[in-house]
Amino acid sequence: MQLLGGLSPEEFLRDYWQKKPLLIRNAWSNFPELIDYARLTALAQQSDVESRLIEYKEGRWKAESGPFRASRFSRLPETDWTVLVGNVNHLVPHIEDLLYQFNFLPYTRLDDLMISYAPPGGTVGPHYDSYDVFLLQVGGKKRWQISSDDASGFIEDAPIRVLKEFHPEQEWVLEHGDMLYLPPMYAHYGVAMEPGMTYSIGFRAPKTQEIAGKFLEFLQDELCLEGMYSDPQRQPTHKPAEIDNEFVGQIGEMLKNITWNDETIRRFVGSYFTEPKPHVFYDQPDEPLDFDEFAAAVAAGGIKIDAKALMLYESERVYANGEALEFEAEALPWLQKLADQRKLPAADYPESLITILYECYEYGYLQLS
Repeated sequence: MQLLGGLSPEEFLRDYWQKKPLLIRNAWSNFPELIDYARLTALAQQSDVESRLIEYKEGRWKAESGPFRASRFSRLPETDWTVLVGNVNHLVPHIEDLLYQFNFLPYTRLDDLMISYAPPGGTVGPHYDSYDVFLLQVGGKKRWQISSDDASGFIEDAPIRVLKEFHPEQEWVLEHGDMLYLPPMYAHYGVAMEPGMTYSIGFRAPKTQEIAGKFLEFLQDELCLEGMYSDPQRQPTHKPAEIDNEFVGQIGEMLKNITWNDETIRRFVGSYFTEPKPHVFYDQPDEPLDFDEFAAAVAAGGIKIDAKALMLYESERVYANGEALEFEAEALPWLQKLADQRKLPAADYPESLITILYECYEYGYLQLS
């Protein structure tokens, strides 16, 4: 596999994934177009795009969040800054295509593709991430130093996560098309030697606390518990402000009725991992086609999942945008194929499938090809 330097996905996952770094020379050269600095900064000016500007000035780190005015970029010096734009796969079709080249890993883990641009000296400092990341160099040159030692902690008053100390163990210069894979918690320090970009392909690794909190939120809509608190055998108390053991025990018995099983967890996973990020909004068609026109358009050109949407499935359920879809059983294999490949080719599909596709199209989760 070109993307993995000739390694098969099985070899990569066995020997490197979450284990050790991998440098891949000439990992990717199939760029239908290159996003230049002007286009990236134009994206950073949009209100619905996550962007940041990092500068290192006079020994101190400075961070700003977008959207930015065009004049902000005209005031930047020639060196020592970086502009970052997240979720570019939502905005540019060929970047979306590049992100999904990593489909040897499940979509539940695949997160986004962020692009950073830096002139000479541009850096975001030595740091580590809590997730796996592929760093693809696009144009220019960048020196990367890495270290398995991440114990120094971060600078307390810095607006970004920068390690207090960094002791490099390996160093490479990446040129156009080269890519570096880093497992979680592996310290790295990239400094631009020439103007260029880094495409960062990141993977979701939610914290246990976040998963637990979201699961409890999910359970709120699932619960339907019978009964209410009662104490017909209550005796007089001489300490009315005391929380007595009998009361605590009875509340505990009521809470024991909160249960879940694998089926509940499956539905939670489908909902949670297809839920869009807070800044994501879907563009519903201004003048949607009627059902028959839509069916004809799918037959003529096919359909694809919107770049901002994710569709997942398990067993006989299919999820999109945090919800389980309702459809006839006949549509299931087609929906699974759509979820895996993120598109369906032009064809005459059964009405049962067109019905659910049309519903998703009206919501903006699907786009006609």
